[in-house]
Amino acid sequence: MDEKTLIARRVALELKDGDLVNLGIGLPTYVAAFVPKDADIFFQSENGIIGMLALPEEGLEGEDLTDAGGGPIGALPGAATFDSAMSFGLIRGGHVDVTVLGGLQVDQQGRLANWMVPGRMVPGMGGAMDLVSGARCVIVAMTHMVKGKSKIVQQCSLPLTATRPVSLIVTEMAVIEPTADGLLLKELAPGITVTAVRQATEADLIIPDHVPEMPIL
Repeated sequence: MDEKTLIARRVALELKDGDLVNLGIGLPTYVAAFVPKDADIFFQSENGIIGMLALPEEGLEGEDLTDAGGGPIGALPGAATFDSAMSFGLIRGGHVDVTVLGGLQVDQQGRLANWMVPGRMVPGMGGAMDLVSGARCVIVAMTHMVKGKSKIVQQCSLPLTATRPVSLIVTEMAVIEPTADGLLLKELAPGITVTAVRQATEADLIIPDHVPEMPIL
């Protein structure tokens, strides 16, 4: 199982029937493919749809039906489409239960930096600031390291997306929960040790006596 699939499958376990869930660009879009088919979960994309669905197979792409990153999607029967003003009204109004976002860094306090990529031109933070501020639960789905450097750091060197701490961090190595006391190591990915997570993490971790293995949907 590759890293993205592992992360997406674990994130899918956090979603509950009745949730309105926003999926960010990139890795988070994988999550929709791993929820049970009978799950009563509604996926929202900030470009204006509720009820998006992973495409069942190639060849069914439609240029007018995409996620926020421009990737092709399907739609559930009864799905609703609308303009960006309505979409951000839902986000800013606190109506999104869960948002799943990618991350470049998360700091010791659980604060996310995910919109400015060093050395690359970017148009801005997009809807990330609104989502981190407005969603009830914010899950960061990202790889643990990049180019040999930890993405879970003492202090973000990149601009913060929001000052609000995220709810959960899911990587290919571990599940980590930001708490008032610090970053709590909650689960280990299969085959990963506490020592390996410590070595891959710049930030300090609170480590319980027993850390269970990560369940995967």
